[in-house]
Amino acid sequence: MADERADRGVPRGGFGRSARLVSLPLGFAGRAVGGWGRTLVGADADEVAAATLARNAEQLFAVLGTLKGGAMKLGQALSVYDAMIPAEIAGPYQEALAKLQTSSPPMPVADVHRMLAEQLGRGWRERFAEFDDEPRAAASIGQVHRAVWRGANGLRDVAVKVQYPGADLALDADLRTLERFSRLFGAIFPALDARALIRELRERTMEELDYRLEADRQRAFATGFADRPGLRIPRVVASAPKVLVTEWLDGFPLRDLLGGRGAEADRDRFGHTVVETMFASPSRVGLLHADPHPGNFLVLADGSGLGMIDFGAAASLPDGIPPVLVRILTLTAEQDSEGLDRLLRAEGFLAPDAGTADVLRWVGALADPLRVERFHFTEAWMARQGARVANPANRAYRDTGRALSFPPEYALVMRVLSGWMNILARLDCTVAARGLVERWVPGFAG
Repeated sequence: MADERADRGVPRGGFGRSARLVSLPLGFAGRAVGGWGRTLVGADADEVAAATLARNAEQLFAVLGTLKGGAMKLGQALSVYDAMIPAEIAGPYQEALAKLQTSSPPMPVADVHRMLAEQLGRGWRERFAEFDDEPRAAASIGQVHRAVWRGANGLRDVAVKVQYPGADLALDADLRTLERFSRLFGAIFPALDARALIRELRERTMEELDYRLEADRQRAFATGFADRPGLRIPRVVASAPKVLVTEWLDGFPLRDLLGGRGAEADRDRFGHTVVETMFASPSRVGLLHADPHPGNFLVLADGSGLGMIDFGAAASLPDGIPPVLVRILTLTAEQDSEGLDRLLRAEGFLAPDAGTADVLRWVGALADPLRVERFHFTEAWMARQGARVANPANRAYRDTGRALSFPPEYALVMRVLSGWMNILARLDCTVAARGLVERWVPGFAG
């Protein structure tokens, strides 16, 4: 019975969780030796390397998916970058990552009821006219149930997010352990500073455990975008530290349209909404949604637009996007290589001894959407950027990428922007991004 419970919700057994993570470097090493052996007997070195890389990725993300908790959280954070992965090994990545974004075994019904009683009181059933014990969605730290709330103004359909028992301990343990094995991610994502990403994830994820904080953020977004046509943010109905009740939205995840599925006009419209929300929220709300994930937007069933959900991860930007990042964005869009170099050195983002650095040559094309009136985000365009930006064999990466260093609060903003660019590329949409940035980002001169 204990083993069955360990596979539902957040696994309880610390030894089992650690053992699965410890198995990763052993598997990686074994495949490296095996690949070396196959090369010695005449196998093509590039084919062996590609096969080994694909198997390593498959094992890595399979383990993350079974662990859920912080491990699954990291997998989801990495998943938004799969548009930058080389085409010859993209299949195993996208298959494994898709599972991380969607699959998650439910916690036992008894645990759900116990959490509701602890958080909403023993009379929690009286607050609901109906409560569906079967979860409608699951994530890394909780699952969502559909219910009917009894309120002062009558009955209303609601989403009830219930946190997994022990999620806080599991998250902390997972991310601390993953930090120890961060070098393994370098075998798959060579340009990724996995240790820094895991540290940032740990800080941000610990905040997500308090659903009252998430409720406050959701209220702020709902108020800030109340007048925005085509975007609906569900109202908060009730909140407790580990239970959150909000309005129910009927629809399907935006990720279902990735890969160019659905009508082009709809994809363009939804892409516009995503870009506007991303750049407008710092000035409208003082917050930036910090979880770039295509499951955090729903295509509303009534056809009116998108619904935005899950506000556990958010960066506080009370004064909007930091001016130095706005200046960097402007100089990159204007292709001012010398001005960009001077600014980065002056702010300490570029090492003084990086004499051959050329940041514009390395990442400048990522500002392509800001140089034209309308830009077509495609996977082919994103793959070209990934081949340059994330390739350690590229001289620009060696001379520039390793010399760049952003403070954590700035790095988070950059990660959110790059994450959504990858998602937009997979959505295959055309957006007037430059006009939106000019409107919503004070100080930007495109």
